Amino acid sequence: MDYRDSHRRLQDRFDTRRLADRLGSVAGDDLTGFRDFIEARDMFFLATADADGQPQCSYKGGDPGFVRVVDASTIAFPVYDGNGMFLSVGNLTENPLVGLLFIDFSHGSRLRLTGKASIDPEDPLVAEFPGATMVVRVRASAVFPNCRRYVHTHGPTQRSVFVPVAGEQPPVPDWKKDEWFDGTLPAGDPALDDTHPVAPAIPRF
Repeated sequence: MDYRDSHRRLQDRFDTRRLADRLGSVAGDDLTGFRDFIEARDMFFLATADADGQPQCSYKGGDPGFVRVVDASTIAFPVYDGNGMFLSVGNLTENPLVGLLFIDFSHGSRLRLTGKASIDPEDPLVAEFPGATMVVRVRASAVFPNCRRYVHTHGPTQRSVFVPVAGEQPPVPDWKKDEWFDGTLPAGDPALDDTHPVAPAIPRF
């Protein structure tokens, strides 16, 4: 792993340069040993930035296996229907550098991955992910496990009813039925069909 001067100054200030060098020595681009961990996850956090460096951090969720290790240095994941802002995907079309954080909340293990993202509208994997509108591929530049010390652990989780599943139609999120969004939804959105099931209202901020 390559450290910048800003990292080195802090490492030297707190006498962690030796520790950082030891940890950095295991950060490579080979995903082979992490395949099972990555493909067992049902969520991750994605960090992107636009061409000016304005950052975004988003949560991405799906059924286990929705992030796929396609070769020794590349992962792929689907883009599902969202709020239509396309902040993350728009960013990576301007600036392909991304950071991903995978966490197993049952025992706190976590994995960092940095790399370059790309989107191909004709990617054949789109057809292999139910509900995918696009597929993002990330070629890893560094992947490494991270200290679990401050990760809060949780018990069994309940899958989101909105996660696309082959052969099933997910319900419409209740916010799309709010009159504040009248006239804004894209043509063909299931929320415009009054016969489509709507998920129960979720408490908001």
